[in-house]
Amino acid sequence: MITGIAHTAVCVPDVEAAVEWYRSVLGLTVLSPPYLVEGEAIERDMGELVPAPVAVKAAILGFPGASDRVLEVIEYPSAPGRLRPADASIVDHGFTHVGLLCDDIDATRAELEARGVRFLTRGIADIVGLRTTWFADPHGLVFILMEKRDQAKPYYRQY
Repeated sequence: MITGIAHTAVCVPDVEAAVEWYRSVLGLTVLSPPYLVEGEAIERDMGELVPAPVAVKAAILGFPGASDRVLEVIEYPSAPGRLRPADASIVDHGFTHVGLLCDDIDATRAELEARGVRFLTRGIADIVGLRTTWFADPHGLVFILMEKRDQAKPYYRQY
């Protein structure tokens, strides 16, 4: 039986650059620095998904004590992918965004804007007990930043 959600993975063209951005701009902690996996084991794991020879360069970022809830940053050095289409939208089918929590959304947004982060919404909304704002990383991946009204409750129980 499934017992939880472990991670969200994002595919990027350069793992080291992405790790630096997520670390220095968003403040995530590097829990496992970039590493390269190639050979028979990864071929068995992903051989039907990635053109041969299968090589995966990955890093794990998150927050200390967050257990398995992490962001996995992945690059496929032997099979470079495509950029997201310029007209990609969160209403397109498939994965749409990653949710991040913060304690003070006004201060966090101001800090991220000062670091050059591109926000997708003009301001901060109040909805179902959350304060929210949306931004994109350098690869066009969409994130929602959320401040909970009641820290003791999960984000989806704030209303």
